[in-house]
Amino acid sequence: MRIALGIEYDGSGFCGWQTQPARCSVQDALERALAGIATEPVSTVCAGRTDAGVHALAQVVHFDTTAQRPESAWVRGVNALAPSTMAVTWAREVSGEFSARHSAKSRAYRYVLLNHPVRPAMDTGRVGWYHGALEVECMRKAAQCLLGEHDFSAFRSAECQARSPVRTLTRLDISQRGACVIFDFRANGFLHHMVRNIVGCLVYVGKGRHQPAWVGELLAACDRRLAPPTFDAAGLYLTGVEYDAAWALPQAARGALPRLADMEV
Repeated sequence: MRIALGIEYDGSGFCGWQTQPARCSVQDALERALAGIATEPVSTVCAGRTDAGVHALAQVVHFDTTAQRPESAWVRGVNALAPSTMAVTWAREVSGEFSARHSAKSRAYRYVLLNHPVRPAMDTGRVGWYHGALEVECMRKAAQCLLGEHDFSAFRSAECQARSPVRTLTRLDISQRGACVIFDFRANGFLHHMVRNIVGCLVYVGKGRHQPAWVGELLAACDRRLAPPTFDAAGLYLTGVEYDAAWALPQAARGALPRLADMEV
């Protein structure tokens, strides 16, 4: 049978989603806990492979197993064996045609940036940080040119394994809550480091290094070498994965964002 799970995790202590030889990833920890309940090896597939230090409020995974267990065992049982910084939030038996990755219609990310002269302490590892003043309205203007279907080569990492750099970005909203600037993204898919690279470019606009039109020029150039460095992973959250309603999967995230920007997703 095939089981789909919703999971949340604090990525600070993991080396990313994907399994590593050191067995330090989210996938490694989850599969160890699942194997403890299934009493057999378990291999998982996720909706979006997050990097080291990136968090998730609503990651979705699936796995196949011969073990017959109630859905509660895949939630409470797995959570009893998993690290405290990870939790399964729901479980559903699904058709073998379902794929956490390929059945996803879109994915949503949020970047939380503390814009304050003093670095964070209580929320270290959970927010990005920039010390100088930012012109948020200029950042909003720059963001508009990224909406729609584009070649995002200027915002992908050199290690990106995607076959095509073309993605459709349907949402890029920038808002403020107290000292935090919140970036909300939705797309049919994301390239490696795409969100963090976009945030880095928008910060350059916000601090006055470039005019908003510069982001459009970067997009058209399709050259990563012309763009700023990749921004810190700490403030990035996978906040949702959208599937067709026919799969009858929960859509909402239950997790909490940092104390400095505790907002509904």
